Amino acid sequence: MPESKGRKRDDYTPPADKTDRKPVKIGSAPWVAPTMVALFVIGLLWIVVFYIAGPDVPIMNTIGGTYNALVNVLIGFAFITAGFIISTKWR
Repeated sequence: MPESKGRKRDDYTPPADKTDRKPVKIGSAPWVAPTMVALFVIGLLWIVVFYIAGPDVPIMNTIGGTYNALVNVLIGFAFITAGFIISTKWR
């Protein structure tokens, strides 16, 4: 049976100096977290206010016509979805 050849070892390479490295800023912009939370809260409040006082709020009553409930819930979920999209930029 043939015998396998041993691997050749690479020559030792010393690690690079630590003084050559620049510190990397890991973090997100300061506006990301407040915007994300604000979008979540606005979306939640939109849906809650619509279900509690939808017919009494003039803007919510006129949006959507026949599909008033569906459109208002979609608006709330659009705010929440925008919050999730912004949350992908948060580190």
